[in-house]
Formats: sequence, structure tokens, C-alpha cells
Amino acid sequence: MIKDENYLKNIANFCIEKSIKNGSEAASVTVYNSVSENINIRNKKLDGSERSENLAVTLTTYIGKKKSSISSSNLNEKNLNNLVKRCVETTNNTPDDQLNSLPDKDLHFYGDKNLDLYDETHLENIEKIDFIKEAEEEAFSNKKIVNTNGSGFSQNKSNFVLANTNGFIDGYKTSQFTAYCEVVSKDNGSMERDYEYSSKRFFNELLSPKELGKKASEFAVRKLNPQKIKSEKIDIIFDKRIAKNFLSSFANAITAGTIAKGTTFLKDKLNNQIFNQEINIIDKANIKRANGSRYFDSEGVKVKELELVKNGIFSDYLIDTYNGKKINKKSNGRSSGTTNLYFKNGSISFKDLIKSNKKILYVTETIGRGANLITGDYSVGASGIIIENEEFAYPVSEITIAGNFNEIFKNIRLANDLEFNFSTNSPTMLVEGMVVGGK
Repeated sequence: MIKDENYLKNIANFCIEKSIKNGSEAASVTVYNSVSENINIRNKKLDGSERSENLAVTLTTYIGKKKSSISSSNLNEKNLNNLVKRCVETTNNTPDDQLNSLPDKDLHFYGDKNLDLYDETHLENIEKIDFIKEAEEEAFSNKKIVNTNGSGFSQNKSNFVLANTNGFIDGYKTSQFTAYCEVVSKDNGSMERDYEYSSKRFFNELLSPKELGKKASEFAVRKLNPQKIKSEKIDIIFDKRIAKNFLSSFANAITAGTIAKGTTFLKDKLNNQIFNQEINIIDKANIKRANGSRYFDSEGVKVKELELVKNGIFSDYLIDTYNGKKINKKSNGRSSGTTNLYFKNGSISFKDLIKSNKKILYVTETIGRGANLITGDYSVGASGIIIENEEFAYPVSEITIAGNFNEIFKNIRLANDLEFNFSTNSPTMLVEGMVVGGK
């Protein structure tokens, strides 16, 4: 069982009060508790099971413009007293930084917590095992599936409280259930692997075991007997699982920290057209039960909805308190990063998207992290399927995709098939005229 809110608040208040008594002028503290249970299955047999519990406190103290932090998992009173004392002593010996401070009081979250982020459901180990065994059974019903790379199920429950000397103290519970099935296919000497993955706040919203196993087997089988293709310039459709990675790169390029350092290809592009006018990007924290939803960030700042790109125009940064001061902007609640980040739906169906050209490369997997956020250059290994005359013709592998985000962003077309399966989500994406390196 995770610790209740009162227990966590008592520790938080104790640390705040002690820090002031020891000479701190301001302080913030996070008290966090989580319980995680995981099982692993291989070839329908249990391959491992573990349970872990984390109970920890992180204290940050301020004296003038000096700041330091300290963490511990020992929460008895004697250790907490020593923890606070050491943190204040360290702060006294830390150099000044004029940007150090707590957030402005008026930015803190106050309101109802109604996002439904916690599921009371608790699964016993045998239930987790049976779930994944059923998924693997379904996968093995396809005769071309010969092995598994390992499948698993995890259940995580957490609770935390954040408090500071602004008078803010709040927290909430979250849950996460995750299941995945990874299988190996074989045919005519060709062997391929692929997976399906599902992660939700609520257990009953996961993909069913049969659906998990069926999709994993289908994905692995469709990659069998891949061909090599010649280098060419071609329209590319990115599967939704891959398309969302473009959003992750975009988010990393627009944090206040990267903007302040100038280490991003988007450093001078605010209020400029960087996508075509049909593209809109939203970061929305208040979607009920969604994986990325939260009430406030790691500083207690309310997380407001951001329209990062509107009709192709780059409209906002991801801003925390410290780095916001560097660029003369107030925090918008993103010290913890993005929440539910997504492209809004496009206006074309998936079927119409694959009709847009006689030959298209449909990418189902990328290899490596080939995004250079300073220059905007993008290059990754990939595999996928060639679409010819609206039909999925044959799989391809050992190819490289390359381009630059400045051009890629302008050539994106989005389908209207957005789903909220992750904390970052995209409809199926087509990018016109990318360079593919082959044999």
C-alpha cells in the first residue's frame, strides 16, 4: 500500500519548518512514495518477478540567491533533522545565482483535482502472469511466430506531496498499468521481431491480452523476407508509433533552457511559420485519465494548456521558473516537461493518405536517435513496407532516412486517426520528398 497524503504532508511540513529554524530563507520539499510490481514472461513461462517500493524526500533550501538540494530515503526524525541541517549548511557555501528563487505565488495551482488519475485496482501476481501468458498464446497461434523476446506486465502506484515556503502544499496519487508482448517471426530463413505495447492509468483501458498478442504477431510477420531498395527521394508515411518521435524532438528543441543557451535550430523562430498552416501542436495537461496529465509541475506551478504551434506558426516555449528568467518569460508549468503533447488531427483519412502517391515508404521502425537539435539535421536507420498503387507490397530493411527539420516540418501532412495511447501522440504522418539511403 502506498502512504496516505497526511503521512506525506506531515514529513513535508516538518522539513519546511526545520529548514527555516536552521537559517533557510525559503525552501521547497517533495515527499514521494511509489510501489511497483513487475513480471516477465518468456515463451509462456515466468521469467522473473519483482516488487520495489520507493519512499524518499528531496529538500531544496534558499539563502539569498544561493540554493542547494539534498535527497534521502531515510525518513526517521533524526535523519530528517540531519538532512535539513546539511542542506542549509551546503546552501551557505554555494555561490550566488541571481536567477534562483521559488516560483511566483500567483502561479501556483489551487483548485479541484478531478482528472481521475488513480485506479484502485490491484492485480495479484498470478493475474499479471495469466494476462501476459494469454497474450503470448494468442501470438503463438500464428504459425510463423517461433519465439518471444520477452513479454511483461507492470503495475505502479504512487503518491507525492510538494510543499514550499510560499504556503503551497499539495499532491495526488497516480497509477499506471503497462503490458507488452514482443515476439519473433520466422519464414524461409528470415527472422524478425516486433512488439505491441499498452500503458494506461486504468487497468480496464489496456489492450486486451488477445489484442496485444495478435498485434505483436502481425507486426512481426509483416516484416519477414525484407528487400533492399535503392537510394531515392520518396514520400514517407510514418506509423503513429514513429511519428510521435518528431514531436519529442520538437519539444526538446523549445525548452526555455535550450532557447536561452541558443542550442536549438528554433532559437530565433518564435512567431514564425515553421510548419505548413494545417499543423497545430497542443500540450494539454487536463485530459481525464491520460498518461501525461498532471495538475502542477515539479515547482507547484499550475500547468496551463499550451498551443505551441497554431496554423503552422511557432507560438510558445516550454518554460520553468529558472530558465524563464533567462528569456524574460514566466513559467508556464513545464519544469517537469510536456504533459499530453500531440498534433491535432489532419483533414485526410489514412486510406486517402496512402493514395497520395503511386509509391510510398511506410516506416514502422527507426533505429538510433539521429536528431541534431542544434542544426535540425535528422538521420536514422529504418525499416518498413513499400506501398505501391495503394497496396502494401513488400517489406524493406537496412535503409537510412535523412533530412532537416526545417524542411521536414513544412512538408508534413497528417491523417485524422489520432489516438491518446501515450503521453506524446501523433496521427499517422506523411512527409513529402525525404531522402532514403539504400543499397
